[in-house]
Amino acid sequence: MAIFSMVLSLLSGVALFLFGMSLMGDGLKLVAGNKLEAFLYRMTNTPLKGVALGTAVTSIIQSSSATTVMVIGFVNSGMMKLKQAIGIIMGANIGTSITGWILCLSYIQGSGGIASILSTATISAVVAIIGIILRMFCKRSVHKNIGNIMLGFSILMTGMQTMSGAVAPLRESKVFIDMLTMFSNPLAGILVGILFTAVLQSASATVGVLQALSVTGILTFASAFPIVLGIGVGAACPVLISAIGANKNGKRTALIYLMNDLFGLIMWSIIFYTANAIVHFGFMDMIMTPVTIAALNTVFRVATVIVLFPFIPKLEKLVCMLVKDSAEELEDEADFDLLEERLINYPALAIGQCHRAMNGMSKKLRKNVNRAMNLLNDYQQDKYDKVQRKEDLIDKYESRLGDYLIQLTKREMNTAQTRQVSLYLHTINDFERIGDHASYIAHMANEMHDNHTNFSQSAWDELNIVMGAVREEINVTCNAFMKDDREAAQRVAPLGAVITNLCDELKLHHVARLSKGECGLEEGTVFNDILNSFGRIAAHSASAMMALMKSGEEDPDLHIHDSKVYPTDTMEYYSYFNEYRQKYDIDAVNGGDHVVSMEPEEVE
Repeated sequence: MAIFSMVLSLLSGVALFLFGMSLMGDGLKLVAGNKLEAFLYRMTNTPLKGVALGTAVTSIIQSSSATTVMVIGFVNSGMMKLKQAIGIIMGANIGTSITGWILCLSYIQGSGGIASILSTATISAVVAIIGIILRMFCKRSVHKNIGNIMLGFSILMTGMQTMSGAVAPLRESKVFIDMLTMFSNPLAGILVGILFTAVLQSASATVGVLQALSVTGILTFASAFPIVLGIGVGAACPVLISAIGANKNGKRTALIYLMNDLFGLIMWSIIFYTANAIVHFGFMDMIMTPVTIAALNTVFRVATVIVLFPFIPKLEKLVCMLVKDSAEELEDEADFDLLEERLINYPALAIGQCHRAMNGMSKKLRKNVNRAMNLLNDYQQDKYDKVQRKEDLIDKYESRLGDYLIQLTKREMNTAQTRQVSLYLHTINDFERIGDHASYIAHMANEMHDNHTNFSQSAWDELNIVMGAVREEINVTCNAFMKDDREAAQRVAPLGAVITNLCDELKLHHVARLSKGECGLEEGTVFNDILNSFGRIAAHSASAMMALMKSGEEDPDLHIHDSKVYPTDTMEYYSYFNEYRQKYDIDAVNGGDHVVSMEPEEVE
């Protein structure tokens, strides 16, 4: 019964410790807002800065896993390069050891005078009282979050005291002494460190438990050292889990976290135990205390980072070899290599590189629009997933090109170059918005598939006619941009006007079908949403081609970005408008053959 009570008390202490650490870390992140994240990915242009920032941020939020998961998000979104992430992860491994030093405060005791004021019980009580006052009575969220931080700290300290109290009787237990002696076997100790940390999902928690065990006075260096070696590898479990849905670079970032600790474990195990076999260190039987546990953990992590720091480029190459890119992914990333920072000082070359990268963006965009519309007639889950992946890629194009072009605006350029950069900024925005609407069309197709939504045959016929017009418009738009074909660009606005008119006409037809009971309200809502996306694609295509046509003017109106397709008074406009109105005539198919609009992704 005594053993059951001891185990229960130990587990309750662990629970309080984990909850307190989580509450304190969450409160710190909320107080900082987005400043920590912004500081993290903007100030890591050198590996040394990355290590320093990773250490600082992890010391604040008390979790190397949380820092690494944050970094995986940055790398996954393209805001941070893998090489930058390695430095931060190394720093996070150092920063997480700070928790052990904070926990040493929980072992301050005193019986009177100043010692009693500085005791853990007094500090925890004062901090808890202040924290609950801030949480309960303050109205500002920042004060409530500070209250959460203080309550988290107090709960963490209470958890440590509970754990220490639970294991205190074990100093008299022969079974426990024998078990700790077993941990002095390096392999057994390492496995215990890995498994225990993997279960708790926190390196700090395992160090805290180890510090609690040290108060028994029977934990030796020989038993503690292998457990400390295994802690880092076990802490990689939540990070690896968080990377399951990430892209290749996100997975590589998680793997860096594992490899950093794995290399440290293997390297120091071999060095230390080989040296011990030769020299026979006299401190192996030294009794560990909470302070020496914290010192051992910190020294191990700092030493690992010092040794691995010069090999950051090699680590990057190694994870890239282990997590290889497919041919398609290599093609996707190739365009970003065109945006070379050193060319910023040569605007003519840099603008040319931007156009080449935008050509890649337009190809991906054209394929994705066609892929998304194909889903309406032939839904396939793998194709839907691909649309969403490529939409993320198109967003990345817009972000990287936008940043590059903004940097160009800060350089000295002639009038023509300034005009070209401004028009490119308009164009990439239009392309990105078209990509958003393609993604939404795919989303509507997904909902129709899941909800078994269907249209009447006449609605499908009409929708496919408009779809055919949208396909032609996006194909003409992308081809005209890639070939810098201003004559072809003139076709887009009149075709966009035809599409807009068709969408308005189809909405009226839907109302008529609704009144006759041929179509339900839910189907009609989906139908209208799809038509709205078609109309937006038409408008943004026309806007992008207007930028292309204006790029040759001496003094163009740079405020050309608009959400509507406006007619012009030129003969070419009316000629193209009439051509497309006849080509995509809805009345011509009523009562005739059914229309299905499908097109290969690789359309040229």
